[in-house]
Amino acid sequence: MTDKLTLLRRHWGYDSFRPTQEEIIDSVMQGHDTLALLPTGGGKSLCYQLPALMLDGLCLVVSPLIALMKDQVQQLNARRIKAACIVSGMSSEAVSGVLNNALSGAIKLLYVSPERLHQRMFIEHLRRMKVSLIAVDEAHCISQWGYDFRPPYLDIASIRPYHPKAPIIALTATATPKVADDICLQLQMHSCRRFQSSFIRPNLFYRVYHDGDKKHRLLQLIVKIGGSGIVYTRSRRGTQSVAELLQVQGISATYYHAGLDARERDARQMSWMRGECSVMVATNAFGMGIDKPDVRYVIHLDLPDSLEAYFQEAGRAGRDGLPSYAIMLCNEGDAKQRLRDIGQDFPSLRFIRNAYRALCNYYRLPVGSGSESRFDFEFEQFCRNYNLAPRECYSALRFLEREGLISMPDHENTVSTLYIPIARDQLYRFQVDYQRLGHLLELLMRMYPGVLSEEVNIDERKIAQRADTETSEVRSMLTRLKEMHIVDYRPRTDKPQIIFLSPRIDENLIYPRQHSYDQLQLAAEQRLETVVRYVMQTERCRSRYLVEYFGEQTESNCGNCDICRHRTSPAQNIEQEIRLQLQNGPLSIPHLTALLSSEGIDDATPVLRQMMDRSEVELDADLRIRLT
Repeated sequence: MTDKLTLLRRHWGYDSFRPTQEEIIDSVMQGHDTLALLPTGGGKSLCYQLPALMLDGLCLVVSPLIALMKDQVQQLNARRIKAACIVSGMSSEAVSGVLNNALSGAIKLLYVSPERLHQRMFIEHLRRMKVSLIAVDEAHCISQWGYDFRPPYLDIASIRPYHPKAPIIALTATATPKVADDICLQLQMHSCRRFQSSFIRPNLFYRVYHDGDKKHRLLQLIVKIGGSGIVYTRSRRGTQSVAELLQVQGISATYYHAGLDARERDARQMSWMRGECSVMVATNAFGMGIDKPDVRYVIHLDLPDSLEAYFQEAGRAGRDGLPSYAIMLCNEGDAKQRLRDIGQDFPSLRFIRNAYRALCNYYRLPVGSGSESRFDFEFEQFCRNYNLAPRECYSALRFLEREGLISMPDHENTVSTLYIPIARDQLYRFQVDYQRLGHLLELLMRMYPGVLSEEVNIDERKIAQRADTETSEVRSMLTRLKEMHIVDYRPRTDKPQIIFLSPRIDENLIYPRQHSYDQLQLAAEQRLETVVRYVMQTERCRSRYLVEYFGEQTESNCGNCDICRHRTSPAQNIEQEIRLQLQNGPLSIPHLTALLSSEGIDDATPVLRQMMDRSEVELDADLRIRLT
């Protein structure tokens, strides 16, 4: 067996593990059920991907997000590790191809959504697979006490009897002790070994500003801190208006939300990743799987749903280890507004049932039909047609999604896909009978070698270039092949999609399963209360407050949050701020004075002189102050 360090170097290019990674991997390799709590950017995926290579068999990965699954599979294949995923919207032939590859041992990691675990076709194959490890990503989704509870996660434990010797590794970046206990209980993780990397981020400086004019404060902070940053706001309309405000002030900014089409989201994300624009204004649809190291600040213009969500989003700053800021802006009306929002986030059961009935009627699906059907979905038009309040309707659809009835893959990067399900002898006869289409099939098999065994992503423009024809002609030929049942072709769409995961049921059968809907709403209100307490409290170090919320005990304060800074003497506070401002390079005296003034420091001259006397700062040749 190849040792883990050799595999780490060969496939990931690292010479050593991050903190806690090796202990987690060793626990899995010893066959123990393992719970891994690692903060955002802590390298959770490696903790099951590397053992998957070392173990004899398949690693089944349960993950809630289509875009994340596809991204992980793409990265693994680029590292020469065979991986595949089964996502909603794939044809039965494409799904069958992936499952057969899993049975034959052609892939090492298979990614599926939790909804897939109760489908008969999948279970029939799963029973016969050689599963060596079960990985549960975003494991907090299994707990109704977690901030993103998804009922289909409760089905995961039901597959354990099929492979009783395969250990489970559950991974999450945000779980309180109560949620961690619930994860182990719901997954039936007996004698579970728990590993928790420290949640302390010494380079991340937490700030809370109570300000009636948030946008003015936002502008001040962005100019002061500089560099690349993320601004989170709750509404899609708000992302656009804030981005436009920043642009008017000469700040390069763009915005991102799930309502933009896939190409536009990709383009904006890449522009920000490459540094072509400095500020990304976004809803919480942005950030999952993003690993940009030089984010200098994450600013929340609205109260987040929970401290778990806040910690995860704030943690996207400062991954390069350099000083960075996690800032929340709030005013007196925020808490009341969020409580009203929660009421709309939990519409009545009657409203949910009506929305489901309307949705099925919208696509003319009778009871018992529609399983795996995929449609373009114009949400605003749907709401207008049935006179449904948009916010409550969206919450109702998300409830139906959590219950495993539908899927709304609005985070999915839609691309054209192709699969050739027919046998080679049948394919040969077809190529002889239909030479023009046969030549295209030959080209496709050369360009996409895996197309005979699984669904692959294709680019019609590149195919057209190789075939010396027009893109429209390629699409027309592929559509013709699909009509002849030779290929399974799904063209790219930039429109929002909705997928019916199971046949239509009588709406009166819809009922929250294994938990109380009212209890879920109460839990959401309690999580909001923890956020309000965090922003209102003025005594405890903010970093310490957060890590202790996640069950980590620490005896020291961070020294850098707004509360710690107010505890220091005025001279210490000024000295500390001078160091912070100079840490990225020398500044002219007027520039440094302006930055200090924005922090409420009007006269730093005596402290600067003392620091010069102690040779802690000096003037360079350009008469700029720099740290020695």
